[in-house]
Amino acid sequence: MKSLEEQRDDEEGAALVPPQLVESSAAAERQLVAARWRRRAQKLVPARGVGLVIAGLLVLALLVVGGGGGTSRWIHLDYASTFLPGSGGGGVKQHRWPPHHIPSPEADLVPIPFSCGDNGNSSSSLASACPRRRTGTTAVQSPSTSPSLTPSLASKSSSSKKQAPPPQCPEYFRYIHSDLSPWRETGITRETGITRETVERGRGRAAFRLVIVDGRAYVETYHRVFQTRDTFTQWGIAQLLARYPGRVPDLDLMFNCDDMPVVRSSEAAPPPLFRYCKDDTTVDIVFPDWSFWGWPEVNIRPWAPLLEEMADETARLPWAEREPYAYWKGNPTVHGERSDLLRCNDSSGEWRTRVFWQDWRAANRDGFRDSNLAKQCRYRYKIYVRGRSWSVSQKYILACDSPVLLVATPFKDFFSRGLVAGRHYWPIDPGARKCADIKFAVDWGNAHPEQARRMAEEGSGFARHDLSMDYVYDYMLHLLTEYASLLRYKPTVPEKAVELCAETIACPAAAHANNRKFNFMMESRERYVADYQPCTLPPPFTDDEVREMARRDQEARCNVHKMMTTMTP
Repeated sequence: MKSLEEQRDDEEGAALVPPQLVESSAAAERQLVAARWRRRAQKLVPARGVGLVIAGLLVLALLVVGGGGGTSRWIHLDYASTFLPGSGGGGVKQHRWPPHHIPSPEADLVPIPFSCGDNGNSSSSLASACPRRRTGTTAVQSPSTSPSLTPSLASKSSSSKKQAPPPQCPEYFRYIHSDLSPWRETGITRETGITRETVERGRGRAAFRLVIVDGRAYVETYHRVFQTRDTFTQWGIAQLLARYPGRVPDLDLMFNCDDMPVVRSSEAAPPPLFRYCKDDTTVDIVFPDWSFWGWPEVNIRPWAPLLEEMADETARLPWAEREPYAYWKGNPTVHGERSDLLRCNDSSGEWRTRVFWQDWRAANRDGFRDSNLAKQCRYRYKIYVRGRSWSVSQKYILACDSPVLLVATPFKDFFSRGLVAGRHYWPIDPGARKCADIKFAVDWGNAHPEQARRMAEEGSGFARHDLSMDYVYDYMLHLLTEYASLLRYKPTVPEKAVELCAETIACPAAAHANNRKFNFMMESRERYVADYQPCTLPPPFTDDEVREMARRDQEARCNVHKMMTTMTP
């Protein structure tokens, strides 16, 4: 049996380069950073809306005036042109999604209690059971496609200042309908909906079973998973229930924490199985991965505070001052696409690429001192390449405010299906011309900095706004609500299940000094009950929209290939 270190080298996690390990003052420093992030969220978000307006006007001006510079051998990229059709015009909506909501200083927020002991001392009297608290809610709302406020919050909202209607969810939410469509179809041998027998057919492929009854969660564990993927996934679910009390309906599901999707679309009666990614040949139901709440084994902080840290770091080094190369660092042994990327390394000065091999064992022994994700945005271009299947690194690469050179992959997670070739990233062919494709993209971007920066802004804007934790939680809420509406039976708590809540997950880890697992949970813990509506779930894609998106994506890739064949000497 492999050691944990050997498993870590083999796993997809090696795609990432974790942030710097904070030593003895870790807890205090993280608390300070988290407090700063919360202050900015509460005080600066209104200003961010003004900033978005200003940014929109600047982009509009660029669209009208057009970019400058460049020689005649380069095709000029403009968002009003058809060079990369994914960059604008026609098809799905192309705009930056607004902030989910703007916190109000007058809001009467309801705090979410948390304690690991009677005296609030996390190092003693650790909680072994979920506390029974009055949430101020009545029975759980019946499943619907539009989760509503619980009665107590609704009455409080109606007695206070009238709230603005919730925004529409980003376009990638529409894939919720697609992911659940196999259990909505009817046919000679298939009935609409999900039976208990259908769910239990997925048991042999699941790591755990999640059941929610009357707003409380229960988990039956089937086998150990790699690192703490299951723990932090369950932590995220516990935070969802605390953030939106009474809004998650009764449900029963199976969850797989491995990399590769396994439920084939060709199966006669596929079981609904939740996991982190899928491809076009599988019908696994895609759910946000564990790293949004932190990845302690490689010291990756939760998504929200890490985003803030990355924004501060990228602001210190403007794009024009960054090294004019494409950058990737990780473990190339997990898949052939990564090992093949090594040949693009620019030791000869030919490929405009900097590829670094991450030695995870050495990094672990050194405490990840030289692997701060927030400090790896010093290159103008970032390369994304698949891991064993998908890679959680994609969101961190997008957030670097550099154009993403995305090596094509069949694997998608829940949000990457919303990325548009030519707008959010530059498509790279995974074939034999990979190195030449990367070099061409870098040379083109260096010759057209304004256009390259616009693509960088689109990608990082998607990461910061469309993929904010507000939308991550709303995706979870809508997905679970839609899934629950398909159940044809009333879920019951399995005999071997244990109750799941923040205390039962975090408190056992609190006894360990300087414990990253506990620290990250405290960083990502929801402090207040949501007093606003979730975003509005958009309708499913029409067949015409699906065909148009596929056509535009293919056209963007063909145009890149045409540019290379006609422009390269």
